[in-house]
Amino acid sequence: MNAQDIHYLKLLAREYPSPQAASAEIINLTAILNLPKGTEHFMSDIHGEHEAFLHILNNGSGAVADKIDQAFEGSLVISERRALAALIYYPREKLIEAKATVADLYDWYCVMLRRLIAVCRLSASKYSRSKVRKALPREFAYIMEELLNTAPNRNQDRYYDNIIRAIIDTGSADTFIVEIATLIKRMTVDVLHIVGDIFDRGENADKILDLLMKYHSLDLEWGNHDILWMGAACGSDACIASVVRNNIKYSCIETLENGYGISLRSLTLFAEKTYPDLPPMEAALKAISVILFKLEGQIIMRRPEYEMEGRLLLDKINYENGTIESEGTVYQMKDTFFPTVDPTNAYVLSEAEQEVMDNLRFAFVNSHRLHEHVKFLYDKGCMYKCYNGNLLYHGCIPLDEEGNFDGVKFGGCIYTGKSYLDYAEKIARKAWSAQASQWDLDFMWYLWCGRKSPLSGRNVKTFERTFIADKEAWHEETNPYYKHYYSEKTCNMILREFHLYSDISHIINGHTPVKTEKGEKPVRANGKLIVIDGGFSKAYHKTTGIAGYTLIYNSHGMRIKAHQPFESVEKVLEENKDMESTSKMFETEPHRLLVGDTDDGKKIKEDIQVLTHLLESYKKGKKELF
Repeated sequence: MNAQDIHYLKLLAREYPSPQAASAEIINLTAILNLPKGTEHFMSDIHGEHEAFLHILNNGSGAVADKIDQAFEGSLVISERRALAALIYYPREKLIEAKATVADLYDWYCVMLRRLIAVCRLSASKYSRSKVRKALPREFAYIMEELLNTAPNRNQDRYYDNIIRAIIDTGSADTFIVEIATLIKRMTVDVLHIVGDIFDRGENADKILDLLMKYHSLDLEWGNHDILWMGAACGSDACIASVVRNNIKYSCIETLENGYGISLRSLTLFAEKTYPDLPPMEAALKAISVILFKLEGQIIMRRPEYEMEGRLLLDKINYENGTIESEGTVYQMKDTFFPTVDPTNAYVLSEAEQEVMDNLRFAFVNSHRLHEHVKFLYDKGCMYKCYNGNLLYHGCIPLDEEGNFDGVKFGGCIYTGKSYLDYAEKIARKAWSAQASQWDLDFMWYLWCGRKSPLSGRNVKTFERTFIADKEAWHEETNPYYKHYYSEKTCNMILREFHLYSDISHIINGHTPVKTEKGEKPVRANGKLIVIDGGFSKAYHKTTGIAGYTLIYNSHGMRIKAHQPFESVEKVLEENKDMESTSKMFETEPHRLLVGDTDDGKKIKEDIQVLTHLLESYKKGKKELF
């Protein structure tokens, strides 16, 4: 035993100062290893759809209803089970309804409390009592522990019944129901994974982040829309202009103005003056678009390593015949009225445009609520995550046409595969720091839409889609990754690059909506890759034919959930109508997965090994420990 080992065991002996203490912890940890693996819930591409997200968060993609069915199938009819589910999803709202409609409220409380306790007992049964105890609300911790660990029986039926009646008699029933409904949801899903794109399209990304900041256990893999807002909060002008443009285009400026207190007044006043013939919001969209293309052009010219010269189009406009040349083809322009563009120096902001950007930048970098949310994205987020043998990332791992890792060269170094994503995360984090440079801010924009960005994965054609009518010019070439990720060989190559060699490892991917109506499937490469962007955003529903995929990974295997558009919370409250979803178990484990099979299990085994060394040292009476 070397000096370092002795020092570590001495420190450990302070926490476990006797053979009995070390033995007890070994027994406890060994028992935990044999509990069932907790349920993981995967979601991606939420795009500001707050109501639908809240509902899926509440119902755990159907996991809560499954627990109710397990507890009461055969004893409660479907309508009763769905009423109980609605109470768990929205306890405060359903309590208000019950008080207005239920004739015998006391009896209703008695019945619902017993049912909620039964569901909670089942949900908590896969965890140690210590873990459940830590999750209990402080006010009701003792009562809940008694009820969860004391099933009604002949000897204790009266004891159990009187606890429930005392909860009602003391006026605590409403609070207790809210707390136990929250506990059920917490116990049903152990870990939440958000695989990118919380922002844009929908109006309430800020409310979604408020919910996530309160969630008990989660991680976030950044999407291109997330990194765009992060870049804007860092002070990147191009990211700021892109955020503003997206929010105007998709009519969700509520997020900007009400959510984050970012005023568009200077932009709209400038736009009305510059483009007086357009309706106000169309003028604002055109104004910020022109500003954006100028700012993007400045980045592209000072960063030739980005290899994005093809997007320098403002200086390619032929004002005489109203055409523009793009990728060797001449197209007719829809609009050539650009009074702020100097054809001889197309990428310089006018004085008025610069003033607009100064005002917007000040608003973004000084929005307290936005910075709270962006800090949360940095604290909980990353470019990719390896978790329980699976690889989670939003966009792609850039590949070449042959399906090999494609390299990018920045600062004299070539990055591919994992090293590229590690580099991207390093620069993204530096952009948020006091040491941020112009390079770091420019790179945030590159991650949003760069030619080989792992978060974008396509050659974005914003200018063409805005000012060229011919849709041939709109085609956005995607990275070869999206051609090769149907291959099991390619997916295994990527998994090995991230040191994942298990036969049950998978890639969990977001970003590209699965076109269900055209026959696309979310599970690809013989089950090695799962795309869970099924189109949460209302803007995608016509394209995808559904309203999103989510993924559940529990001790029995993996199950993909396809969701129909969410009607409303009001519909759930009025009719106990859950979101319509279909479920498909596409991978069943031959043996039930236990905590010992997880990443946490590996750490616990290491702790057991060290504690065993400590116990042996105690038994041998090694004086160096004392």
